[in-house]
Amino acid sequence: MSEALQELGAHIALKQADAVQSATVAFGELTLVAVPERLEALVEFLRADSACRFSSLVDITAVDHPDRAERFDVVYHFLSMYQNHRIRVKIAIGEEEMVPSLTAIHPSANWFEREVFDMFGILFSGHPDLRRILTDYGFRGFPLRKDFPTTGYTEVRYDEAQKRVVYEPVKLVQEYRQFDFMSPWEGAEYILPGDEKKA
Repeated sequence: MSEALQELGAHIALKQADAVQSATVAFGELTLVAVPERLEALVEFLRADSACRFSSLVDITAVDHPDRAERFDVVYHFLSMYQNHRIRVKIAIGEEEMVPSLTAIHPSANWFEREVFDMFGILFSGHPDLRRILTDYGFRGFPLRKDFPTTGYTEVRYDEAQKRVVYEPVKLVQEYRQFDFMSPWEGAEYILPGDEKKA
């Protein structure tokens, strides 16, 4: 299988030399590192080329490297049901850079790109409706960035006593961070239904 993936990687690197920086096979998967400006052309090639036929966009995610000049890796996973192959495409971008949206090529990119925007703050140029999808209205920050604090932001909830939505600071007390690694059943002082019949 890895031999076929290496051949596929060499084929893509040859045909898309201006878009592919490297092609490697690791852990049974082919990974392409692409030039961000050529991403759309590369994805269109991966979908249309007869040796590739990566017609399904499976996922889009990102990885935060706060100490790097190109802070984020945006990672795309594609599936070819025709060739029975999977491929990963990575691009490295800076914090202020925009990534071209793939919604025109793969409509399924719509919500994936919104998730990446919501969690990492990465902007996708040409996206038809780029807004938060997982967090609340008015949420500040991007939760999957490595510099996002674990406490200190506000939480929104409906208060039944006040009959309105209230904003409260999020508090994470230190006890939640201490674990004794015991089974939840050890030391239990209650009897489960049916246990009383043993006695």
